[in-house]
Amino acid sequence: MPWDGNEVIVSSDSSDDWDSDTDVKEVSSEMKPIIKPSPVIELDKELTPQDIITKKAEMYQEYMKQIPVPSLHGSAVPFNTWQELAKSLKLLYKQPLHYLTNTCLKQWDKGRIGTNNEYLPLDGVIHPRKAEATIWLMEEVHRLTSSHHHLANLWLLDPMYQAFVDPVFK
Repeated sequence: MPWDGNEVIVSSDSSDDWDSDTDVKEVSSEMKPIIKPSPVIELDKELTPQDIITKKAEMYQEYMKQIPVPSLHGSAVPFNTWQELAKSLKLLYKQPLHYLTNTCLKQWDKGRIGTNNEYLPLDGVIHPRKAEATIWLMEEVHRLTSSHHHLANLWLLDPMYQAFVDPVFK
């Protein structure tokens, strides 16, 4: 096919009143073709570690809100510590527990150190069904009412926060 002397210019310049994102114009053969790439969308600012953690916390909190707290409770689970009970409940119900629940249970276990019943199994101090109900009530509060901003602030202060974020069960 013989060359007809016309070339095509592709331009993303929006100075013309065209409706398309890319303008195509025919020009004489004296001009060289000009191809302008579409403009790259640039972020107004760089993402900071705080921005990234805040987004992770927001996604985490939204995910946790979607998981219903079990309404039927299984048999009484024997346990020595709050964290042991939590581990058993996670396996029994195949559900993660909220970061705030996990950290609270760790604090409760630390709070027993130095008490008269420190070395007694916790299920001998608190009835297993009451302990389980307590965890699920706390879990419901954390899932439904926690702010992702609060979570992000806590996570920024604790570089090991992921140790208390349970993996997703499938």
